[in-house]
Amino acid sequence: MLSDRVRVLTGAALVALASISPVVYAVNPPAVDKDTVVMAIGKDIGSMDVQQVTTGDSQRYAWQMFDALYAFDKKGNLIPRLATGYTISDDKLTYRFALRPDVKFHNGDAMTSADVKYSLERILDPATRSTRRPNFLPIVAGVDAPDDRTVVFRLKEPDGAFLNKVAGFLYVVPKKYTESVGGTEGFSRAPVGTGPFKFVEQKVGQQVVLERFDDYFGPKPKIKRLVFKFISEPTSRVNALLAGEVDVADLLPTNAIERLKQTPGIDVAPTPIGSPLGVKLYANDPTSPLSKRDVRLALQYAIDADAIIKSVFNGAGKPLGTYLSVFYPYGVDPELKPYPYDPKKARDLLKQAGYPNGFELTLNSGSDMPKELGDTLAAYWGAVGVKTKLNRMDYTAWIRAHNVHKSGPATISQFSNAIYDPIHVYYGSAAKDGSWSDYYNPDVEALIEEVSKIPDAAGRDKVFRKIGKLLHDDGYYVLITELYYVFGKNSNLQWEPQTGISWYNLREFSWK
Repeated sequence: MLSDRVRVLTGAALVALASISPVVYAVNPPAVDKDTVVMAIGKDIGSMDVQQVTTGDSQRYAWQMFDALYAFDKKGNLIPRLATGYTISDDKLTYRFALRPDVKFHNGDAMTSADVKYSLERILDPATRSTRRPNFLPIVAGVDAPDDRTVVFRLKEPDGAFLNKVAGFLYVVPKKYTESVGGTEGFSRAPVGTGPFKFVEQKVGQQVVLERFDDYFGPKPKIKRLVFKFISEPTSRVNALLAGEVDVADLLPTNAIERLKQTPGIDVAPTPIGSPLGVKLYANDPTSPLSKRDVRLALQYAIDADAIIKSVFNGAGKPLGTYLSVFYPYGVDPELKPYPYDPKKARDLLKQAGYPNGFELTLNSGSDMPKELGDTLAAYWGAVGVKTKLNRMDYTAWIRAHNVHKSGPATISQFSNAIYDPIHVYYGSAAKDGSWSDYYNPDVEALIEEVSKIPDAAGRDKVFRKIGKLLHDDGYYVLITELYYVFGKNSNLQWEPQTGISWYNLREFSWK
């Protein structure tokens, strides 16, 4: 309900807002009060077990509720968090971390090395079904806790991105508490971490409420409560922001950017999140047309990425030359250019692959993606003979299917920057055992093994460029655009979204 604190917009402003909403608060009060921030989110939070599902769901809550031994600053540099420092053995196989002495979990238990050891072992346990297990299983030989303030990781082989993986994937949970709640479902219902906010309640499909943790070891948040309010429809999130029902909103439609910029009291920020958006192709099924390189390339040449960015994303994007964001600090080859739009070549490739009349394809999409994107891709592919059936799924259902390789044969997907090293993208999406990979290329596999032994950024850069070229030429993903998240907020709320990464850092929310 709108209160008497609103005024009706008139004239050009009303025309500009058109179908979104004709009202906005005159003095921009908070949705609740200055101790609270209410954030509208376009993706529901289905699981709150940060070690099981560390993608999609956890982008919103992970950095608010949990910590790792190290983390990333706003430029992607590693900084200490739960650890005060580390040493590496000469053979690069042993990492020894010194832990902070003043860390408490939200339930009051003191954090020790036993909790860190347990946290990694829990990720490695197949029963946890962790999407991060493939990042650690091939390289970790064991974890030791020689005393309460020291944890030692023993590796099977050197891994140049191990510290990045620890920072991006190893959120620490309390051993005694986690074992007591009975598995991932129990922990998801009542999660406990060490972060600046603690869990209060979750109503699936509605909201998640967090509260400031006053025993946090680091800087305390300036607000007391953080409420995530799930609003699935983009236009409804815009309306909720304009009506003052929420203080900030994510994943706003790009066609609302100019309108919101003209609205007094509202700030809008289209933010590149270091995440490529494309269509994942399940290429490992030898009976599928997608197992053929020419078919995959045909799907790429059949689409006009520039036109899609203009029409579907209203210009908020940038075509991709490889399935790696330009916001990574190394590994991006500027010589790899986006595929041109060439429907004739697409038809020739289909004919060459044995499909002169095309074939039928199901394209899955989560509800977080613009419906127009699926419609546009289907139209482009239909023009070259690929009859595309669209299957739009609730986001929570889609991410669960995607995490267990059930989102095929083709699905619209992004790959978020989580560790500022390209191995996350290339291993996760292209390695034989990658968490979200249904693709295999022995040459790529050999280069992934090679880069794991290279510790310096310059050396890793050279190998990642080779991987990018192989994948580009093999058409393993249909490349569309650098993904931008559009955030809108009350202009009295002080916060800037972090560029180049899709994880939300909401620790610095404050009111003017």
